[in-house]
Amino acid sequence: MKVKIYGAGSIGNHLANASRSLGWSVDICDIDPEALNRTKTKIYPGRYGKWDNQIGLYLSESIPKSTYDLICIGTPPDTHVELASIAIEENPQIILVEKPFCTPNLVGAQDLLDKAKENNVRIVCGYDHAVGEAAELFLHYAEKIGDIETLDVEFREHWEGIFRAHPWLSGPNDSYLGFWERGGGASGEHSHAIHLWQTFADALGLGKIIEVQAQMDYIGEGKANYDRLCFLNLRTTSGFIGRVVQDVVTKPTRKWGRAQGSCGAVEWIGGYETNKDAVLSQINLEKNQCHEIVKTRPDDFIRELKHIENLIKDDNLNSPLYAERAVEVMMILAAAHLSHAERGQRIYIDYNKNYNLEALSKIPVS
Repeated sequence: MKVKIYGAGSIGNHLANASRSLGWSVDICDIDPEALNRTKTKIYPGRYGKWDNQIGLYLSESIPKSTYDLICIGTPPDTHVELASIAIEENPQIILVEKPFCTPNLVGAQDLLDKAKENNVRIVCGYDHAVGEAAELFLHYAEKIGDIETLDVEFREHWEGIFRAHPWLSGPNDSYLGFWERGGGASGEHSHAIHLWQTFADALGLGKIIEVQAQMDYIGEGKANYDRLCFLNLRTTSGFIGRVVQDVVTKPTRKWGRAQGSCGAVEWIGGYETNKDAVLSQINLEKNQCHEIVKTRPDDFIRELKHIENLIKDDNLNSPLYAERAVEVMMILAAAHLSHAERGQRIYIDYNKNYNLEALSKIPVS
């Protein structure tokens, strides 16, 4: 496998290391020569012990074209659509776009999906938790707890950890993270929670999200304007209701999901302990069982890339990472911001329309 990575930031280094761990050839490009230097001298050796001289480093304008099996877009969300569109023209086997897939205004999203389909190029999005071992185990036990009555997912994490991973940023003002309209804030950065809720709901036959009621807490700091709290009430096509919470203020971190069934419950816990996730299951009122999954952060990306490799080998495989679901996440986020602006009014999503803001309405979809 030959891999091209756009963006020499934190995610680009994670994907490069995961690719090299699988024995793949990797080139990283960036528009900023300082970012390339920082990757070689600080980020990569600081995380993984030493620099890998087999990794190619290029300015974006000089990287080779049309020679890659996998192209990864690890740049800010407001550049994803344009770069993914360019990547399609190189005819890779698959394109990985980091989350969130695009900005909440959805500009260009439908055109990108149409172009990918016309050119027979598949696109996935980097919601790696959805293909993690803990998510797989959660669904295994969720099938044993009877009729699902509630489903909740929370990603509550102070973003100081993000800035520790990006020490060249002094705070939210310095990147897209501080601007919800660019895909930042709690709604964009921790949209893993919405995606994971969708993934669980789909696998459990609960339907697709078509109704969103939201409350947000927006913060203005300097030029930055972001939501630090994002609370969502959701309803699906089957009438099932659920809840998602995302924030950038909670510490210690709480990454958690729970399904309550008619004869038991199961919980998903990200970061249960250092280098561990966990699934807690309780079936038929038996003693609560804790199933620990030992893994490191690099392991998350290695597993994600193995999943993508399997998609390349078998294009009939279903996957929660496919771009359509990631764009649906952005539809839900767009509905959330509109709901808050309308003082918590319910916003309905019509998937019979294209992926754009015209698919959102205050009137229930018939």
